[in-house]
Amino acid sequence: MDKIVVVLDVERKDSETEGLQTTPRRQGPPWHLVALVLVMLLVAGIRWRLRDMPLERDEGEYGYAGQLILQGIPPYQIAYNMKLPGTYAAYAVIMKIFGETASGIRLGLLVANALTILLVYTLGKRLFGILAGVVAGASYALLSVGPWVNGGAGHATHFVVLFATSGLWVLFKAIDEPRDWKFFSAGLLLGLAFLMKQPGAAFGLFGGLYVLRTGGWDTRNLQRSLHRLLWFSTGALLPFGITCLVLWRAGVFAKFWFWTFSYAYQYGTNVGAAEGWHYFVKYFSKASLSAIGLWLLAGVGVTAFVWSRKARGHADFLLGLLLFSGLAVSAGLYFRRHYFIMLLPVVCLLAGLAVDAASGLAHRTDQTVLRYVPIAVFLVAFSISLFQESRFFFQADPISASRYVYPDDPFAESVVVGSYIQQHSSASASIAVFGSEPQILFYAQRHSATGYLYRYSLTEEQKYAATMQQQAISEIEAAHPEYLVSVRDWEIRPKSEKAIFSWARSYIAANYDLIGVMRVRDGLQFRSMDEIRTTPGTLWAALFLFRRKTT
Repeated sequence: MDKIVVVLDVERKDSETEGLQTTPRRQGPPWHLVALVLVMLLVAGIRWRLRDMPLERDEGEYGYAGQLILQGIPPYQIAYNMKLPGTYAAYAVIMKIFGETASGIRLGLLVANALTILLVYTLGKRLFGILAGVVAGASYALLSVGPWVNGGAGHATHFVVLFATSGLWVLFKAIDEPRDWKFFSAGLLLGLAFLMKQPGAAFGLFGGLYVLRTGGWDTRNLQRSLHRLLWFSTGALLPFGITCLVLWRAGVFAKFWFWTFSYAYQYGTNVGAAEGWHYFVKYFSKASLSAIGLWLLAGVGVTAFVWSRKARGHADFLLGLLLFSGLAVSAGLYFRRHYFIMLLPVVCLLAGLAVDAASGLAHRTDQTVLRYVPIAVFLVAFSISLFQESRFFFQADPISASRYVYPDDPFAESVVVGSYIQQHSSASASIAVFGSEPQILFYAQRHSATGYLYRYSLTEEQKYAATMQQQAISEIEAAHPEYLVSVRDWEIRPKSEKAIFSWARSYIAANYDLIGVMRVRDGLQFRSMDEIRTTPGTLWAALFLFRRKTT
């Protein structure tokens, strides 16, 4: 009897133990999502705090063109520039949702940036696992907001990267589960990357080659690869084809083609190799030195293909993406700081690879603690980069932040001048900005008397310069602008056409009265010429505001 009781008791305990083992244990949220969300909130907080930072000139161009679209005026009709119209349309959508203000534009950028962070994380996770994904996403979040790449401004390169990363993510989906519509969708998104700005074509070209690479080059698989490429290419060409059709129907196709291809070719071939190398050294150092730890991790990631078997499995993708991202950044050999935003996704993926591969290598040893050393190195590099620019990220007010990134540009002054014009002119009045500060047009909410938003093109050493100057003169004289803003920020080269300067002096003297002068870093106040002569300060990039004579 006692034995039976003992057996029953043991069986009851076993059954209780089995019940405990089958009860699922309550778990907290995944660590990787918590880490990524915290970084995204940090960066979103920085962008939110600086959302009222004055627009810089590229943002002013996009904002003004977006305003025209919302008014039913197509791109290139009364506003000329060599950029493709995708970013103009993106700004129009953003301003329709968030409002036609600098703050509204920055909120749209915040959303676009958050989506890109998630996409970079997803690509890193797809390639090398969760750790690589978190490091890649967190690195992109910090690097893409940094002043070292003018990340706080809504440059077209942010939108190029958004569509490029989304296209590559869908491309992986298509490769994992081949469907014609998935290859088409991947091409469509990469085609939109090109529509944001011409260098985005590099990502579409890379995507097409990767489709062929994964489908197989040999004779047996070539037909399948070409079939996939056909669907991909159809999607990639569709956004541009629809754009051409829409602009043709709007009657501006000839202007569109001239500015985005004929003139863009002149602009893109105007810099020689020596000058291009000078620009690269100058701007790459600014783009990388403030976050040198993260860039060094990416350099280690490049070497991982030698010592990590896991890395070699995706060497063709990452090295190919690195090459074509570099081609996108080097278009025209100008190497502006915000161009490097197009390099950041692959740089961050390489940093994620470095940390993950090094941690995996340490895992094979008996020293378990070594697994966490690469993670610690990343956290130190991330923290140092954050600390180095802590004044910009956490302390500077929007105007001070603008001064920090653009110390000699009249962006804060443009807000005051544009607002003055808006308050002292009718909605139908036109204005002329004799310089390269289209953000004034955005703030004034008035049409430009000439389609030349930038005067750089008028003094470049290119074959259209003389014709462009005469056209600008004719447009301004025909419009009789109520206000004229003259900006001393012209770039004059040895062979620049100079006819427009002698015309401007006589035209302004005969038709306009000087209201006031606003110098950079001079307290955001108008001064008379008498005050200018007696107070210290420079007139470089000063804004001279003229009003048309009443007689």
